[in-house]
Amino acid sequence: MTSAPAPEPRAPKPVLIFDDPLDQQSSDDTDRGWGERPAAGNDSAADLKRFLDEKPPHHL
Repeated sequence: MTSAPAPEPRAPKPVLIFDDPLDQQSSDDTDRGWGERPAAGNDSAADLKRFLDEKPPHHL
C-alpha cells in the first residue's frame, strides 16, 4: 500500500478589493508640495542659494 504524499500548503491568493479608490487618501494628499522647503526665516544667503538652485540653465 502506497499512500499519496501530503499536500503542500498553498500560499493564499491575492484578494480583489472593489472599494472606490477616490475615497482613500493618496500620497499626493499627504506629502509636502513640490518645491516646498522648510522655512529658513529671513536668511538672504538661503534665498540666493535657492534662486541659484532653481534657475534654469539657460539663464546664466
